[in-house]
Amino acid sequence: MASPLKDPHIAKKLVENLQGDLRSLSAEGKRKYPHVKEASEQIQLKLRTICTKSEDVMSGLVPASAEIIQPFVMGCDTKNQKIVHLCLTAVQRLISHEAISVTAADNIIGMLWNLMEAGLEELKLLQTAIILITTNSVVQHDSLAKALVLCFRLHFTKDSTTINTAAATIKHLVSCVFERVVTEDKVPIPGSTTSEVNLEELKAHSKTPPHSLRPCAGDAYLLFQDLCQLVNADQPFWLIGMTEMTRTFGLELLEAVLTSFPQIFLQHQEFSFQLKEKVCPLVIKLFSPSLKYRQGMPPPPSPTPVERPFFPIVMRLLRIVCALIKHYYCLLVTECEIFLSLLVKFLDSEKPNWQRCLALEVLHKLSVQPDLLRSFTQSYDMKLHSTKIFRDIVNGVGTYIQSQFMNSATSTTSTGNKAPDTHGTPPALVGGLPVGGGVTPQAAFMYRGVWIPIVFTVPAGQARPTYLEMLDKVEPPAIADGYGLSLAFYCLLEVVKSVRILVQGEPETESQTQKSSVKRNISAEERVLDEELINSSWCGMLAALSLLLDASTDESATEAVLKSMKMFGELCGELEMTIPRDAFITALCKASLPPHYTLTILNSTAAAAQSPGSQPKGDHSRSSSQDLASMATESVERSQVVAVGTPLPTASLPVGAHQGPVMLTAKNIQCMRSLLSVAHCNGGVLGTAWHLVLTTLQHLVWILGLKPSSGGSLKASQQISDSSNAVITTAVMADLPVLASMLSRLFESSQYLDDVALHHLIDALCKLSCESMELAYTNREPSLFAVAKLLETGLVNLHRVEVLWRPVTNHLLEVCQHPHQGMRCWGAEAVTTMVKAALSHKYATELHENVKLQSMILGPLQELSDIPQSDIRQKQLECVLQVLHNNGDKLLHGWPLILGVIGALNNDQGEKLIQTAFQSLQLVVTDFLPIIPCVYLQDCVEVAAKFGLQNRELNISLTAIGLLWNISDFFYQNRQRIESELNASQKTTKADDIPPFDALWMGLYIKQGQLCVDQRPAVRKSAGQTLFSTISAHGGLLQTGTWKKVVWQVLFPLLENVQKLSSTASNVKDEAATGNILIHHSRDTAEKQWAETCVLSLAGVARTFNAKRKILQTIGDFPRAWSLLLEYIETNAMCSNAEVSLAALKSFQEILQMSSETKDKSDELLTLMKPPSEVVMSRSEDVNKMLPRTTSGEDSDLDLSLWTAAWKVWLNIGANATKPPPSSPGGKPPDRGVYVPSQAFLTALVQTFPPLFEHIKTRFVAADLQKLSSVLRTALCVPVHGDASPFIIPSYPDVTTTPLQEASLTAMDVLIKAVQSGPESMQSMYPDIFDQLLTFVEFGVRVPKFGQIEAKAFGAVKGPQVDWVTMNFVPFAEKSVDMVVNLYIVAAKHPVVIQAHVLQKIIQTFRLPLSYKYACPSPSTWVLVINSLLTVLGVGLPVARKQGAAFQDMWAELAKTLEEFLFPKQPSPTTLSMEDFQRDETIDCKVVQMIRDDILPYSSSIPSDFVKQIMKLLNRGSIHSTSSDSFIDTDSSKKLREEFAKTCFETLLQFSFINKSRSEEGGITKMAVMSLLQRCQEVVRKHVDDERLSGKCPLPRPRLAEMASVLKAITTLLRSLKQAQPGNVDKAVWKLVLQLYPCLVDCTTSPSPSVCKALRDALHEYSDLLSPPTPTITNGTT
Repeated sequence: MASPLKDPHIAKKLVENLQGDLRSLSAEGKRKYPHVKEASEQIQLKLRTICTKSEDVMSGLVPASAEIIQPFVMGCDTKNQKIVHLCLTAVQRLISHEAISVTAADNIIGMLWNLMEAGLEELKLLQTAIILITTNSVVQHDSLAKALVLCFRLHFTKDSTTINTAAATIKHLVSCVFERVVTEDKVPIPGSTTSEVNLEELKAHSKTPPHSLRPCAGDAYLLFQDLCQLVNADQPFWLIGMTEMTRTFGLELLEAVLTSFPQIFLQHQEFSFQLKEKVCPLVIKLFSPSLKYRQGMPPPPSPTPVERPFFPIVMRLLRIVCALIKHYYCLLVTECEIFLSLLVKFLDSEKPNWQRCLALEVLHKLSVQPDLLRSFTQSYDMKLHSTKIFRDIVNGVGTYIQSQFMNSATSTTSTGNKAPDTHGTPPALVGGLPVGGGVTPQAAFMYRGVWIPIVFTVPAGQARPTYLEMLDKVEPPAIADGYGLSLAFYCLLEVVKSVRILVQGEPETESQTQKSSVKRNISAEERVLDEELINSSWCGMLAALSLLLDASTDESATEAVLKSMKMFGELCGELEMTIPRDAFITALCKASLPPHYTLTILNSTAAAAQSPGSQPKGDHSRSSSQDLASMATESVERSQVVAVGTPLPTASLPVGAHQGPVMLTAKNIQCMRSLLSVAHCNGGVLGTAWHLVLTTLQHLVWILGLKPSSGGSLKASQQISDSSNAVITTAVMADLPVLASMLSRLFESSQYLDDVALHHLIDALCKLSCESMELAYTNREPSLFAVAKLLETGLVNLHRVEVLWRPVTNHLLEVCQHPHQGMRCWGAEAVTTMVKAALSHKYATELHENVKLQSMILGPLQELSDIPQSDIRQKQLECVLQVLHNNGDKLLHGWPLILGVIGALNNDQGEKLIQTAFQSLQLVVTDFLPIIPCVYLQDCVEVAAKFGLQNRELNISLTAIGLLWNISDFFYQNRQRIESELNASQKTTKADDIPPFDALWMGLYIKQGQLCVDQRPAVRKSAGQTLFSTISAHGGLLQTGTWKKVVWQVLFPLLENVQKLSSTASNVKDEAATGNILIHHSRDTAEKQWAETCVLSLAGVARTFNAKRKILQTIGDFPRAWSLLLEYIETNAMCSNAEVSLAALKSFQEILQMSSETKDKSDELLTLMKPPSEVVMSRSEDVNKMLPRTTSGEDSDLDLSLWTAAWKVWLNIGANATKPPPSSPGGKPPDRGVYVPSQAFLTALVQTFPPLFEHIKTRFVAADLQKLSSVLRTALCVPVHGDASPFIIPSYPDVTTTPLQEASLTAMDVLIKAVQSGPESMQSMYPDIFDQLLTFVEFGVRVPKFGQIEAKAFGAVKGPQVDWVTMNFVPFAEKSVDMVVNLYIVAAKHPVVIQAHVLQKIIQTFRLPLSYKYACPSPSTWVLVINSLLTVLGVGLPVARKQGAAFQDMWAELAKTLEEFLFPKQPSPTTLSMEDFQRDETIDCKVVQMIRDDILPYSSSIPSDFVKQIMKLLNRGSIHSTSSDSFIDTDSSKKLREEFAKTCFETLLQFSFINKSRSEEGGITKMAVMSLLQRCQEVVRKHVDDERLSGKCPLPRPRLAEMASVLKAITTLLRSLKQAQPGNVDKAVWKLVLQLYPCLVDCTTSPSPSVCKALRDALHEYSDLLSPPTPTITNGTT
């Protein structure tokens, strides 16, 4: 390659030097080595020729360099030391001038190799190798490998100088090889693209580099590969000739490469592959001894002993791990997870101390890099199924710190061989202060008697490892006492700073508030990361920092821990992570208080803040009571005592739990300042943690003797000397004003908090105050800190009174309710102070112009009314008086609240207080009524009504009713002024709103209506008279629209309330209420008194409707009002009180009969209650003007609507009166006292229908019919009370229908006639009428239940002891059956009847009594029903055959009905006479005849499935079947329906193939024969099997009769088959006949004569079948 040296002078000098070297070599080899001399001379000539041929000497030297160096090679081969030295010098000169070619370089390396093997000039060889490889790149590939092997082998010689020099050379050459790659990567390859990496090629190790790498990269790749091989104790592939290698040296080389050239591994996939496939597995493998070894543990029982970890290996491995994590994390995410997990495991207490410290040094180096911590969290902690690496690191360091203190006092020394040094013993302490020879004691931590010094300091953000740099150590070094703890301490501090940087960014200023405001707008991904950083680390961090804070004896270390805890708590608050935030605040609070306070005050709070299991193992907290003394003692030793005071009692502890004094140390005060700083700087993010902070401050203030003074500020108590054992040192005494000032500034700064943070502060103060209130319940002195600070906070935030007013005053109101008089009075004073201060505060808008604000400020004053204590109420009224005096003229919008305070009555207050308040009301009405804004006159009405409603003083109530009349008179006298003011105040009016003046009257009427339902009869009566008098006297002032409101808001609510209260009134005579007064028996209970009110109210409303009918008809929704009035009448009609129900019916009649003639009479009734005459005179004209004129057409329309409404009311009365009573709790039936309507009531109700129907039948639709049906059904279900049953239910022999049943049938009859004669639309009701009648039919079989009432059947009544008795429905149901039949005969062909499947429903309903048959309540029922069914089928089947599609489902129902009737599940009763049995059998035969005449002849138009079922029935009936399979049948006298069987069989044969030739009946023919044969075969086989089993015991007679019947049937059938036409018999039939033959032969052993005779006849019939068939049969095909 061309030399870069272009200077001819240098070249000339080089040639001269070479000439001199050659001459010297020639001279030296003249005697012993003539070939060297000869070669030297030849090269001299060569050099002269090169110099003469070209001016550029270098360009000539390089190609000839292989020849030029030949003499020197030969000289080295002589092994002569002088000649070798001379030759090496000359070669180095050539190399340094870059005057050698590749071939020459190879020769030189060979020469060096020979010298190395000979052991000559080893240092010179290393020097030559360095020059040869570093000068340029002529040495590559195998030559480079050989040169490196040469250096490696020299490294393993015996000479220490050579070893060290070779080590340095190797490191330099390895670095040079990789630097070549960096240089090579900078040169782009023109026109080339990156070749794909072949992973298979990489996995197969070889001495050739991957094809995708350039030359220098290939060499570096092979070198790195062989280094990994050598460290792994494997043979190298490229470095051929290596004989030995130390693992430590190999690890150093690997670490140097990984640390210095990360860009190569990141840029080339081939190198990345080496990292993953070689380095990481190698590191994990070499870590194995460290993982398995456990210090102090017995060796496991394995054949191979556990290898002890070797310090040089472990230390170098950790350096490599550190480099891998630092530089290659993005490539090795999974591997780094393993490495980090190993680091955490190395912190275990079972590991050697040096190993734990090494791991800590690595973790410290990682912790100062925030980006790495972010990557750990993103890659591991945020993944679902990954190891929580970041969490484990923090927990591991924390556990390490805890383990240092958990060891015994003797274990504070190093676990190595070092003896305890002077730092292992804590210095002497007196009163918490060190004493000694004037030397400041070393900073240290002390906990549980273990004293550990802080042995070094580290600047923030830097890591300075000590033991990781000890590359020359072979044995583990002695670890300085306290080194590990100090390192872990700084490691934790760095983690906190790194997390702070990740969450908040790099801090620009020290202002915490600025930082918190900057870090607001973050993305969702960043927020998730930030939260995970906190969640992963806070538990372990809190545990460790809390321990360090507890154990610290140095103020600067304490400050560092406090700063970290504050920082972490701030981050949690900023991210709104309440649990960790509260946990850190709790730790600060614990540190601020004496030790035992930690266990009593904040334990519940801390438990709530810290989730279970949140702290790592080895938690340092001690909660047992026996530790109190030791904790207190240690706290004194760690820090100076500065104050002794009395503890604040708490409600959670019993009285006297804190008798002794408590001590505060300087550290407590330092933590208190830190706590104040947190609250002051980060109040916006404290949230719910304010409670923790304020609780702590309250206790500290109590211990320090600071007491609240006026305005809420704190001052030192003057009585501090009087308290027991209270001592405050001079230093702290000077600090007390500072602390008090800091506290005041804290609460004054609340004016700068945002609204949410202010609410959190107020909420915390309220909670704290609640705890003080709880303490005061036990009559212990409470702390007023919270109440004072609440007042202070409220007073400084009056500029935003809307934000804080409600929470502050609400709590103060709670304080006012406290039973402790002192606290209660303080609360009342506070409320009044706040109210007066707020009313005096200057607002942007004048207070009297701000309705909302004024109402809010006066609200607490009004809410004092809810407090029962009379002293609070007295103060409240005094305050009202003061407000009236000072602000009465400005109470423009405050009148409602003031009136509310006056009217805040409850029946628990004393009569005197009520009288005083009523006098105030009278004063307001007398003096202030003219100046009260008219919009608040309604409030006066409401307050007066409240006094009317109170029940402590009857006279005041009656006076208040009179006051309402006076107020109404004031309204009338000032109506023009009031009306104009109200209209002016109401700027906008909705379309449906009434005028304001009318609204005022409405309010008056409503209140009078409320008084009409008072609990006292006298008040009710007086109020009712006043209400209707007021309506009569002043109703003329109301507009027409207002009458709508009167109806809907006064009259109807009155009816509703009367109805509601009367329904709940007691029916027991109250002797205490009446005393000795004689009361008529009709009014001696509350229920009867309410009945009077109910009657009067309903009558008054009804009369009002009559009197104002024409006005009310114009209100727009009069029909709705009419309907509602009818509903109330209906409700009262349903009342159980006879008086009320009778009056309701009378009112019903009165309004229904309303006409022009009744109007005058109603008016007279209303005017009986006369108002003052002048009032009537002034408005009589208005009333006449308001009455519109109506026409007769309108009256007719009204009449129609009235009947419609009456019909609805009739339905509602019917539905509600017949509604079953609810069951009792637990599903039990209702008791005897429930209301059940009487039969007379129901009868009258039903009898009302026919005349009512005459009026509404033109609009009577199907829905009405449904409702009518429901009423009738339910009414019929109502039972009769046992006492009344003898008068209503006919006696058993004379069974007839009851009047109610007769009325129901009459109603249905009227309906049926109307439908039959009505239009087509009414005839659509046929199906519903059928449904109703069929339901009545069901009643005859299934007696309906009335809800859950348990009623006895009418026939079972033996005496009056039964509660309820059901009706006898049998005659009623039978009459219903007749009506069904008659109606169906008329309407069978109607399309609606066909479409509604009425025939199917009739069959379905008739099926019920037919299936019961003998189980029917009356034997006449099923006889009537089957005859009726035959009649119905006679009419319906022809229709069904024509309309086949509409009757598809009917056939299956008919088949089931016939089957269940002909073969009932209930056998005939044993008492049935033979005549009755024959009568029943005749009925069965009639059914079969119907099948024969009306069904089977028309099988072609009937579904085949139905025909099959009919055939099965006939088959089943054609043979005497027995229902018992037992061998012994005791009931041998069972009657057999022989006539029925004969009829069935004849029917079957009638439809077989005898004399039949029509093809259309082939299906039924084959079906009949096949099913009959199968049935016969089944019975025969069963008989044979049972006869075998019975042995000599004969079968029961019914079984033998059944068998004889079957054999006769077979005989008859065979004769019929043989007589039939040949073409009509199917082959399958003959096959079944032949299959039957063996079974018949088996019966020949039967001992029964009847069976044998029948069997002989059957077998004789087979004789004709034994002859061979004729030829004609074979040709007859089907």
